[in-house]
Amino acid sequence: MAELDTSSGGGHGKDGKIRSKKMSTRVDLTPMVDLAFLLITFFMLTTTMNKPSAMELNMPKKEDKKEDQQEVRECQVLNILIDTLDAVWYYEGLKVADLQKTGFAGDEGIRKVIIRTMRRVDRECGQDKTGKNRPMICLIKMFPGARYKNMVDILDEMDINKVPVYAIQPYDPIEKEAVDNGGNVKTFATE
Repeated sequence: MAELDTSSGGGHGKDGKIRSKKMSTRVDLTPMVDLAFLLITFFMLTTTMNKPSAMELNMPKKEDKKEDQQEVRECQVLNILIDTLDAVWYYEGLKVADLQKTGFAGDEGIRKVIIRTMRRVDRECGQDKTGKNRPMICLIKMFPGARYKNMVDILDEMDINKVPVYAIQPYDPIEKEAVDNGGNVKTFATE
């Protein structure tokens, strides 16, 4: 609290003149510091920090019902393979053919491939039983040693491009061999 100090002398000086008492003020800052710390504590406890946002990933249910399954045409499928060297390989259809390499960025990055394939599926694949256009189905396959960042990046691409149906699947040994051969697909019988 503020106090007035009245202890300084006053009255008659050496020269006989009467001087008024000098009052000095002293302000006690302790209550203000207490209030500041109370406010800081209040705001720290009531502030909500940024909550981490996570991408929603729907996993299939244990029971697969046959009536919910739809026929998949070869023209609907885009396969995306991610290898250990941050390269993205892709091919259209259900059989490994015409394997091509791209990256996550650039003029011919995976985003352009997804957009081009979605347009082609809308044009060429027709409609399903309900009369709706068939959606593009994207199958994502990661090779052993591929970086987790690449998985997040490809899932972001699915979300950005609003791909209606995509799934994460294990890779086929034929796909691994084709990528190891630089995209060349050897012809041999598959089981």
